[in-house]
Amino acid sequence: MKKICKFVKTDTVLVVSIVLAVISMLAVKPDRQYLTYIDFRTLAILFCLMTIVAVFRQEGIFDFIADKVLNKVRNTSSIVLVLVLLCFFMSMIITNDVALITFVPLAIIILNKTEECVREKWILNCVAMQTVAANLGSMLTPIGNPQNLFLYGKLNSESANTGVLGFVKLMLLYSIVSLILLIVWVAALKIILEKRSDNRNEKNQYDTGNIRKVYGKTLKNVNKAYLINYSALFLISILAVAHKVHYIIPLILVLLYSVIRNRKVLTKVDYSLLATFVALFVFIGNVGRIPFFSHALMRIIGGRETITAIIASQVISNVPAAILLAGFTDNISALIVGTNIGGLGTLIASMASLISFKYISRDKPDLKKKYFITFTISNIVFLIILVVLYYLSL
Repeated sequence: MKKICKFVKTDTVLVVSIVLAVISMLAVKPDRQYLTYIDFRTLAILFCLMTIVAVFRQEGIFDFIADKVLNKVRNTSSIVLVLVLLCFFMSMIITNDVALITFVPLAIIILNKTEECVREKWILNCVAMQTVAANLGSMLTPIGNPQNLFLYGKLNSESANTGVLGFVKLMLLYSIVSLILLIVWVAALKIILEKRSDNRNEKNQYDTGNIRKVYGKTLKNVNKAYLINYSALFLISILAVAHKVHYIIPLILVLLYSVIRNRKVLTKVDYSLLATFVALFVFIGNVGRIPFFSHALMRIIGGRETITAIIASQVISNVPAAILLAGFTDNISALIVGTNIGGLGTLIASMASLISFKYISRDKPDLKKKYFITFTISNIVFLIILVVLYYLSL
């Protein structure tokens, strides 16, 4: 019973998705049409990217990058800015959740070495803003997060002229504004903490020379051919995202190479996310075959795709919101904007945000409530600004 409760608590979205799928199956009995519900392309590419990124993380590539960058700075505010920007830019390539899994623990380790009088504020605000940065940076590319990968496939199927650059152009303004806001936030935090500190000569100092000793990983013992091969597989997967090669090609190559070279990496894939997608595909496919519900959802969503996606994301998270709403509207561009902005706000608006919360709960349990407040306030501020930007850009 305890294991069941733990599973439900850990994979709540998956459990809810399965329950919804099962309920919908009572209304629409399983038949051959069920196979048409599932977007195998999205699942295959997502699997490939998660496997490849798991290899890069396992080999310490991201730790190495962080180590090199952080050794260039010497004060706490600069370190915080680097940690936040690492999440922002790396999430565009390795997804928001992997960016947080990689850089949030690094932030906690490093900031534990700052002065006690400012340590708590630095850690709370840095991790909260790393989370915001990862969710905002990931919105710029089709591979930044799962819902982008799914919606990009829908967007590209609607128009042969819509490519990766078109996607980037759609989200570029929001990304630029977000980057400026993140930099301003770090500068403002520095000023605030300076005023609260009694000793301005010591409060903001940190010796970065020992970062590698406590966390980083060199690349001296890494098999270069191994990394080159996975890098090639990554490029092939990107070509599949851009519809330049069939998604079956990277899927077969990644599977075969992983089985031959490193089977353990296949255990690092987030299969619960893939299962969540499948369950949601079944649920939404069945709902679409129930006239009453499909017509009602179309009336609600029609002409209000972006704001509906933002609101829905606050309650069910942006990935399920993207899959749900995409089944009842053709305005995929509006959903892309809505589900990406909607990743801000509540703790569950983006499931990646729970990763940071878990790290704080584990390493700093006494700061859990304060972190939740800091996280919520910062997310609401960013959400309001980007929603205003959306309406100004109409």
